[in-house]
Order: sequence, then structure tokens, then C-alpha cells
Amino acid sequence: MIEREVKVGLDIGTTKVCTVIGFQNDNSELEIIGVGSHPSQGLKKGAVVNIDQTIVSIQKSLEQAKLMAGVEIDQVSVGVAGNHIYSFNSSGVVAVRGEEVTLEDVHRVVEAAKAVVMPSDREIIHVIPQEFKVDNSKGIKNPIGMFGVRLEVKVHIVTGAVSLIQNLVKCVEESGVIPIKIVLQPIASSESVLSEEEKELGVVLVDIGGGTTDVAIWSNGCLLHSQIIPVGGQHFTNDLSVALKISHIEAERIKTELGCVIPEKTNQSKLIQAQGIVGTKPRDVPLKIVTKVLEARAEELLRTIKEILDEKVSEHEIAGGIIFTGGGSLIKGIVELGEYVLEIPVKIGHPKSLGGMTNIMQSPKYSTAIGLLLESHKLSKANVEKDNSLVKQSDIIARLSNSMKNVLKEIF
Repeated sequence: MIEREVKVGLDIGTTKVCTVIGFQNDNSELEIIGVGSHPSQGLKKGAVVNIDQTIVSIQKSLEQAKLMAGVEIDQVSVGVAGNHIYSFNSSGVVAVRGEEVTLEDVHRVVEAAKAVVMPSDREIIHVIPQEFKVDNSKGIKNPIGMFGVRLEVKVHIVTGAVSLIQNLVKCVEESGVIPIKIVLQPIASSESVLSEEEKELGVVLVDIGGGTTDVAIWSNGCLLHSQIIPVGGQHFTNDLSVALKISHIEAERIKTELGCVIPEKTNQSKLIQAQGIVGTKPRDVPLKIVTKVLEARAEELLRTIKEILDEKVSEHEIAGGIIFTGGGSLIKGIVELGEYVLEIPVKIGHPKSLGGMTNIMQSPKYSTAIGLLLESHKLSKANVEKDNSLVKQSDIIARLSNSMKNVLKEIF
């Protein structure tokens, strides 16, 4: 296997670190050849709080994936999330220098849109064009080659805290790999879960992770808004742990195996056995208490999502409804409760089917990791296209040089 063909996605979450290794096969399709997953320690709500523990978790995940794939890796695409992420929309305008819009004009107008006042402790992670406008023509996706004198762009800008991003990058580098691309987690999840048709129609992706819930609103094929909510599946577990006075591990087991957010879907009179703290005997707990606790937390999260939608988007812009993904979306009844609270169709989104270990990676909890792998693949393809364009340019120059030599020979 050629080493440069290997692509890696590294999802550093609050509850787990997941590594996915893939390569481009002979049919130019991406194929998964290695997966590594290890419990995450050292992160809280998507931010690094203990560097040493985070490095160990990353290394164990990387080693597991490398062992399975049988390859060495040195570059990865890394996901970023956390309460420090802040996104907003901006716009820029420039005059077209020639008769037609060129790639240089596009670069200049995007730079103009980026020229916003920002605190020194924040840095830009993404600048994503939403639409271009050439003179009076709106809704243009690619303006290159169009005639006009005025070029305008609307962009979605994602920023993060410099120190927190640096901490994450340091942990990755100390683990023995180089982060070649930093990707906002809801953008990565969108890449793996959403189709181009869904993005055009208008859809809201809600990735319920361990420490955060990531929201990405798409319409007309562009990202309208992204936001990180500092509430995730771990908070459901913590609520159960406190309410039932049991360990975090036992609360996670009960949530995963018996948890439901709709009382009508459970046997309210049923008793379940819960292991208390170390040294105490197991005791019977009414299942309705578990459901009541989970329902309260789920409803709180869904109402926060509804507030974001009411503020940022109109109903006709998201005709495709809402798609839940991430490990937290696996809790029973979340779709039905979501449709009730949000008053819009809801479904569970699964990662796109790739070659290799498809069955293992079809769970929503791997959406971000698969998305990061796809982003790494896109980066490789972009570099190849760039290299090819340079080769073509050099070929043209060489042909022109040869033709000039032939002309000179004929003259002299």
C-alpha cells in the first residue's frame, strides 16, 4: 500500500477518542482499513482539561487503529468542538479587476469578508462561502468566468479560542502525529451523514455527543449556521447518577440498556436492579424514575435547539426536517420526543456506507470520525488537483518553449 494514499480521521470526544484509517482503492473509492476507539480522559465539554490523560487516550486509539490496518500514520484530520466555538455570518465586496471574475477575485472577496474585528484570543477555523453575487445576479455558487464589475460574497465564519485549540493540537502532536486539518465537528458529521440533496432542500443536523451537542443548519447547499451546545449524553448519565445515587458506570449501563425519554414507552410499574456505591447492596429502582430523569434532560436540550432554530432560520428553509446523529441519538424515544418539542419531522442519521468495515462503522456514534476521514480525503484530492494543474501549466510552458525553439531554428 502506498503510504500517501492513507487518510486518517481523529475524533477526540469527551467520552471517547476514535481513529479511522482509510485509503483510496483501485476504483478510486475510499475504503476503511482500521478503526481504533478508546475511552476519553482529560476532556470536559470538548475542551482539554488534562493534557497528559488526553495524550494517552489519543495514543491508545491510534495504536489500536494502526494495529488493525497494518500501516504507519503520520498525518490526521482532527475534529474540534466545545463551548468556546463561536460562529457568525459576514460579507465582503470587491471590484472585478478584468472583464471576467477570476480565481484571484474570489480570493480577494473572501479575504474582504474575513476582515472583521476579532479579539486577540480567538482565531478563525473555517471561512465557508454561502453564496456569491455578481453585479445584480444573486445565488451564485461559482462565479469564476462570469462577466461583471462588482463581486460580493456571503460567508460563514467559525472561530475558536486560540489557547484551547493550541492545547488540542499539542495533545495530537505529542501523540506522534501531525494535525493537517482542523475541522469543526458538526461540519465533519454533516459530511458523513447528509446528502447533497438534503443540504439543498434544507436540513438541521444535530450531533448529540458525549459532552456537547453540535448543531449545523444547511439550506440551498450552504451552511447557514453552526453552534455548539455544552450539553451531551454525559449529562444524561450524570443526572441518573445523582438521582439514583449510583456510580457513573452503573448510570451509563442503565441509560444504554433501559433508558427511554418517553414514559408511555416504558412499563411504569417495573422495577430494575441498580448497583449502588462500592460496599452497598444492589437495590430495586422504579423504571419510571429513570424515564422521568432522562425525559427532563432531553426536553431541556430539545428546547435549547428549538430556541436556536426560532432565532436563526425560518421553517421553509429547513424543509428536510431535522436529523439526529451521534451516540446520544441512540437513546430510546428521542425521535418521537424531538418531533413533539420541535414540531418538525425528525429522523436518525447514519454515516455514509464506505468500503471495508462498513457494518462496524454504520452506527451514528461514528458520524464525526467518518466525516473527518472524508475531510482528509477531500484535502488529498484537492492537493492532487492542485499538483495536476501545476503539471499541466508546466507542460504548456514546455510545449511553448519547444515550439519557440522550432520557430527560431526555422528562422536561423
